[in-house]
Amino acid sequence: MISPLDLSDRTLAERLLAIQHAAYAIEAELIGFDGIPPLQEDLAGLMSSTEHWLGRYDGDVLVGAVAYEFPDDDTVEISRLIVDPAYARRGHGRALLDHLDQQEPRPASLVSTGSANTPAVNLYKSRGYHEIARIEVALGVEVTQFER
Repeated sequence: MISPLDLSDRTLAERLLAIQHAAYAIEAELIGFDGIPPLQEDLAGLMSSTEHWLGRYDGDVLVGAVAYEFPDDDTVEISRLIVDPAYARRGHGRALLDHLDQQEPRPASLVSTGSANTPAVNLYKSRGYHEIARIEVALGVEVTQFER
């Protein structure tokens, strides 16, 4: 099941933050950089997020989420895609992206990920995204920007 998330619910926000930290810890290992902003975010920061959120549940357990924004009327920008590592590689991330496409269809979709995060890069490419830029965010650490 996928549904919108209300981050004013503290218990929900605590679970989401735990998933976020676990997921970004994996990305930090993959890209060799632990300065990823969501990895450093605290509960107050997450609960004050202005992003839109969808959560994926396995039964009644939140296992992943996608956050997104609208930089303009024609574009959806995915700002976070997180899956609890205990539930990874089971299609939860793809399901979240598919649901977002259906719920918020836009002519353009943007997303960024660490260039060395091969699982994420492969997921986005398999969904029709193509690379539009690479940005060095720290010495030897690149982020790839994708568009579809």
